[in-house]
Amino acid sequence: MKKIFFLTLLSITLGYSQVTTLERLRELNENPDINIILMIGDGMGLTQISAGTYFNDNSSALEKFDVIGLSKTQSANSLVTDSAASGTAMACGKKTYNGAVGVSMARQPLESILEICKSRDYITGLIATSSIVHATPASFYAKVESRREYQEIALQLSEHEVDYFVGGGEKHFNKRDDKRNLIDEMEEKSYEIVTSFSKFQKSESNKLGYFTYNDEPPRALDLRKPSLEDVLSSTLEKIEARQNPFFIMVEGSQIDWGGHGNDTDYIVSEFKDFNGAVDVAFEFAKKNQNTLVIVTADHETGGMAINKGNIKTLRFEASYTTLGHTATMVPVFSYGPFSEKFSGIYENTSIFEKMLESIERQ
Repeated sequence: MKKIFFLTLLSITLGYSQVTTLERLRELNENPDINIILMIGDGMGLTQISAGTYFNDNSSALEKFDVIGLSKTQSANSLVTDSAASGTAMACGKKTYNGAVGVSMARQPLESILEICKSRDYITGLIATSSIVHATPASFYAKVESRREYQEIALQLSEHEVDYFVGGGEKHFNKRDDKRNLIDEMEEKSYEIVTSFSKFQKSESNKLGYFTYNDEPPRALDLRKPSLEDVLSSTLEKIEARQNPFFIMVEGSQIDWGGHGNDTDYIVSEFKDFNGAVDVAFEFAKKNQNTLVIVTADHETGGMAINKGNIKTLRFEASYTTLGHTATMVPVFSYGPFSEKFSGIYENTSIFEKMLESIERQ
């Protein structure tokens, strides 16, 4: 009886006919493992989403999502969070102080959802348009008292078991104060570290890293390559071929940087890049109905507002209240099995809890 109720509820949530969903899940197995794609638009508040949508012919992939909630982003010691504290809250389910990565208020290490999934034989991945040691991706694998400890964060990634990672920051691995070359060390163990996207696409390695840039990647406006959409598409192809459940975190990192600069063109171009990846995730989940997609932000940046605009051209003027972050709540979009858990208003730590409940079938 429970099984019938679950499948019926899932069918309604996904927006498919009950027969289609039942048939798909039976093809997979009676109780398939739940894949998770967590997508974080850093600094992406509702106004950034609105602006990016207007600049994209008044359309975005987020409009495909039926379940929408709101997340309260404050950290343990400040109403206005930073990316480290908020990333840790979502990754590990605990509020902590601004600047903390993967550790509690008492500086004790926390287990992340990625690590929990890994312990359950999930394939894991991290993709970012920042350096891979930046605060948000680092929150899923590192345990440091300060987000600025980039070389220590790099060392911890080199000793971790993340299956796929893509991002900038190569210099933190091979141009270090301790003179170690962590890339060589990773390759001696099990990783293949590639130097181009074409090599990433062609690789059949089950442990694969790709440093997109030596330092922080440039803006999409400056022709950053590859696109987030292309990286996610290639990564999902690799994972799908392995036929294991998976957890991937994908960050559109530089929406935040545009907000810090009060630069509207920067914001909307980064949103467009992120939006392409959101569409890839949604279409993958639509085909693979045991996949849960969550799209949210760690916080809003810039206090952005749209003051006036032309409804025919969808052009507008924006203003900002700060060069920093704000404490406004951010939206959470979800699609797939258990997506109904993500409706309502809740603390950002609940995103961790809801993901955990989903893989535990609660």
